[in-house]
Amino acid sequence: MEQTDIADPVRSTVRELLVFTLGTEQYAIDILKVQEIRGYESVTRIAGAPAFIKGVVNLRGSIVPIVDMRLKFDLGEASYTPFTVVIILNVLSRTVGIVVDGVSDVIQLKPDAIRPAPEFGAAVDTAYIEGLMPVGDGMVIVMDIERLMSSAEMSLMEVERHAQNGQQQGGVSNG
Repeated sequence: MEQTDIADPVRSTVRELLVFTLGTEQYAIDILKVQEIRGYESVTRIAGAPAFIKGVVNLRGSIVPIVDMRLKFDLGEASYTPFTVVIILNVLSRTVGIVVDGVSDVIQLKPDAIRPAPEFGAAVDTAYIEGLMPVGDGMVIVMDIERLMSSAEMSLMEVERHAQNGQQQGGVSNG
């Protein structure tokens, strides 16, 4: 049987990644997971949510959980500046926002450019790291954002459920 859908070998091997900063480190995620990039705005806290889940925002009628990646990765105290942004993601048919210090670039990643993450043992969880990509004198940490956002420890399903219950009982605001 003849194959009629022939993929361009260059396009199928190169991925585009969105690079963002957390403190002094650079991270990258698959750009196909990014819905939009917004300035940081206040959120509605959800009682009982882990500290790294800042709360929820109402995004055009959808309740979107917001995760502060600095707090999630224990990178010190989170401060919000005019450069702080929220990357709105679509992962596993869900919308979630991540707070980062800034967005710096879109890069192309060839499969042979990524290096495996080193093994740190139990001290560091590398389950969400796809690998490392040398860039200039530094490294960009390539994250598997879908695996991170779908992990049980994120509790995002629980946060969404609490937020929707709150909305039904009187509304959720951005304040």
